[in-house]
Amino acid sequence: MTCLGFDYGEKRIGVSVGNRELGTARPLGVVVNHSGTPDWSTIERWIAEWQPGILVVGLPLTEDGGEQAITRHTRGFIKRLRARTQCEVLTCDERYSSIEASEAIRQQRASGQRTRRSTHADIDATAAAVILERWFMENGE
Repeated sequence: MTCLGFDYGEKRIGVSVGNRELGTARPLGVVVNHSGTPDWSTIERWIAEWQPGILVVGLPLTEDGGEQAITRHTRGFIKRLRARTQCEVLTCDERYSSIEASEAIRQQRASGQRTRRSTHADIDATAAAVILERWFMENGE
C-alpha cells in the first residue's frame, strides 16, 4: 500500500511517499504554506497521482510529549486534510525528525550520493520520509 507522509511547518510542508509493505519512504517535495493555507492543489495532485491508502502527518510534541503552539496548527491541517480527501489520516510523533533528516542528508553528501548543498525544503521533505518510516516501524504488521 502506498502512503504519503507530511511534515507540517508554518512556511513549508514536507511531503514523502512510501510503501507500507516495504517499510520505506522517500522525499517527494514540499508544499508552500502561506499564513496557514497550504497549496492544496499540489497536495490534491499528489494524492491523485499516488493514490495513497493512508496519509500520515507528523505531530509536533515537546520533549516531554506535551503540545506546543505548532501542534494546534498541525491539528487544524489534519482536520482540513480529512475534510478534503477520502483518505484515512493518521498521526505519528515527529520529535527529532528534522535532526534525523539533516543527519541522513549529511551522510548522503559524505558518501557522494548527494552533491549539492541541502536546503530547508530538502530537510522538510526528508523529515516527512523519516516520519512515514517511523510510522511504518511502529505500525508493522
